[in-house]
Amino acid sequence: MKTDQSTHFAESADVVVVGFGAAGACAAITAREQGADVIALDRANGGGSTALSGGIIYAGGGTTIQQQAGVQDTAEQMLTYLRLEVGDAVSPQTLESFVAGSPEMIRWLSDHGVPFDSTLCPYKTSYPNNRYYLYHSGSENAGAFRAHTPPVQRGHRVKGKGVSGKKLYVPLAESALSLGVQFHPHTLATKLLQDATGRVTGVEATTMHYAPARIRRLYARLAALSTKPGIYYPPLRTLTEGRMRRLERRYAQPVRVEARRGVIVCAGGYMANTEWVQRYAPQYLGGLQLGTSGDDGSGIAMAQSVGAVTERMDNVSAWRFITPPSAFINAIIVDEQGQRIIDETRYGAAVGHAMVRRHNSKGWILADAALMKEARRQMIKQPLWFQRAQSAALMFLDSVKGASLREVAQRAGVDPDGLTATVEAHNNAIDNGTADPAGKPADFVRRIGRPPYTLLNISIRPNLLNPTPMLTLGGIRVDQSTGSVLDETGAAIPGLFSAGRTATGICSNSYVSGLSLADCVFAGRRAGKHAAANQRADR
Repeated sequence: MKTDQSTHFAESADVVVVGFGAAGACAAITAREQGADVIALDRANGGGSTALSGGIIYAGGGTTIQQQAGVQDTAEQMLTYLRLEVGDAVSPQTLESFVAGSPEMIRWLSDHGVPFDSTLCPYKTSYPNNRYYLYHSGSENAGAFRAHTPPVQRGHRVKGKGVSGKKLYVPLAESALSLGVQFHPHTLATKLLQDATGRVTGVEATTMHYAPARIRRLYARLAALSTKPGIYYPPLRTLTEGRMRRLERRYAQPVRVEARRGVIVCAGGYMANTEWVQRYAPQYLGGLQLGTSGDDGSGIAMAQSVGAVTERMDNVSAWRFITPPSAFINAIIVDEQGQRIIDETRYGAAVGHAMVRRHNSKGWILADAALMKEARRQMIKQPLWFQRAQSAALMFLDSVKGASLREVAQRAGVDPDGLTATVEAHNNAIDNGTADPAGKPADFVRRIGRPPYTLLNISIRPNLLNPTPMLTLGGIRVDQSTGSVLDETGAAIPGLFSAGRTATGICSNSYVSGLSLADCVFAGRRAGKHAAANQRADR
């Protein structure tokens, strides 16, 4: 939408941030640190997917937390690992910049009140319990990566009970407000405004700000319900979203906000937009939409409306974690043909990717009696409560047993001959001292030989008891040195920036825990810095 210079704006600031999660908060803080006036808008209460997350920051190269834990890491080691993991998602220069700035990023977050802890997790897990806060959060232990660089703990879990996302978001939000950022929750950005030259000059939005106080309080409660527990029980989200829309139709007022230097769109991905998932990544329709209802692609669509282009829109991260309990790392994962799917030490998103893309979304953990006994023992201490519930559901409600490999395969619907041959090859490699057929490191390999055998169904499908969380990784293309949004010619759209999952970034090719939030911090700060320095030619 284009407007001329006489357009009336209800409010104005140097920088307007759309979406106030980790990326938006970091962008806002950095713009204020550069001396810019900042207004931040959020359609809900603020926090976005960040507040729902595990609060993991992927960082290394010798952070203060690693040093306190006695973990030896270098920028070269971290870069070697991420080159293999990230691939061509960003340029070599951008990845090098991300790695080089990693220790400073942790210091910056700490300076803004984000709490970290250096207690090392002594076992491999998808997410540590409340005793541990530094762990292997990716595929560092897997054979394909260990062959190039030693495994190092780089998953910095923000300190806090349960999932730690709020412990990351709240200090950042409080820091932004203390620095003078004006925050308007319950305000939905609907259009980007442009001047006659095509420069983005602000946003058009609707806000509940002028509704009666009791209505604003009700709206805030509904937004919280929709976010969580609505994420885990979709009917509740549908119900609360419907009521919120009715309130908006009655009470929401239009508003325009001028951005004298730039607009930064940090409005999340599109996992909550079923139509888009069907269009771009239909094989991922069976998972749990990880995020808020605001992850509907509206930020991406707004940017497209002024000429932005998208990339990697078919990239979705599907998390099929097999730990805790950590004993399951020693098991093997097979498909319908009974064949190995992947090195089981790989990160859960790599497991999910392999299952979706190459194995018809089907998979089972095969464990013998000794391993199942160990797994049940570990269920007492290793998991958090929700992990314990999911693991228990898997072990007791979604598994079959058999006195022989053929029997358990037949009960699960897995090819008996294929499973028998796979286990034979697996055991022979151990007996002969040769490499594991799937490339799993020797210290995680264990012989399968004590009946009864169990096949635990980890197939990717709708399942409330053991869901497969998913988030989108693709988005709009940005200049990797500034965060400016690019058009189809590769030119920057004046006045428009983006960060977080609205844009492509470090994790847009392959995801490991902490890499998306670290990218939100990295890209959010980049966008905030350059938007604050961005002066209009007529000023």
